[in-house]
Amino acid sequence: MANDPIHQFQIQKLFTVADVGGVEIAFTNSALFMFLTVGAVAAFLYFSTAGRALVPSRWQSAAELSYEMVANMLRDGAGKEGMRFFPFVFSLFMFVLFANLFGMVPYFFTVTSHIIVTFALAILVIGTVVIYGVMHHGTHFLGLFVPKGVPLAVLPLVSAIEVISFLSRPISLSVRLFANMLAGHITLKVFAGFVGSLGALGALGIGGAILPLAMVVGLTALEFLVAFLQAYVFAILTCMYLNDALHPGH
Repeated sequence: MANDPIHQFQIQKLFTVADVGGVEIAFTNSALFMFLTVGAVAAFLYFSTAGRALVPSRWQSAAELSYEMVANMLRDGAGKEGMRFFPFVFSLFMFVLFANLFGMVPYFFTVTSHIIVTFALAILVIGTVVIYGVMHHGTHFLGLFVPKGVPLAVLPLVSAIEVISFLSRPISLSVRLFANMLAGHITLKVFAGFVGSLGALGALGIGGAILPLAMVVGLTALEFLVAFLQAYVFAILTCMYLNDALHPGH
């Protein structure tokens, strides 16, 4: 089981919360680490800004850099009007980032390696786009599916493609994050298993384990980079989708 690369993603029930109509509602390891992620984000932002100073500390600098990066991302992707969504986008970015980083800690659970979690986040984004777009633009929001300047003869085909493209957004948004985290952790586990298996063969095996050990070190560094990049990509795509809600006719 120690060398099983899939075992790290298994959902385990910690205790039963309630039983509603014969359906058990359980508190799982996934739910635990989602709570821990939210708590870690809140603690990081609170303690890094509690003692604000003109010359910031390292933690304060990290919090301010995160704030400025997401703010600039939102202004570039959705314009000044997009800043009304800043708390939403910033919360998504920090949650995904900390969840990804938690997954790099040995024996911790990676919640973003489960597509149900990433799909829920993606549906939240697309749902916000649709609800805000309809509430503030009414039927004009449908202009998102009717590009300007398209000849009438091909308009039905182009509109159908636009609708399919829009409906595929939550799928691509969720699968991108889920697949990257899943594949990276499986690869790390496989190479780590090689190190353990070869190391048990004696001196010759230990010599052969040097290469997979080097791969584990390199992949670990790469996974930390991927953890940040995937949070960044998720946030920047969210900004682009929110731009459609703010400016559906563009």
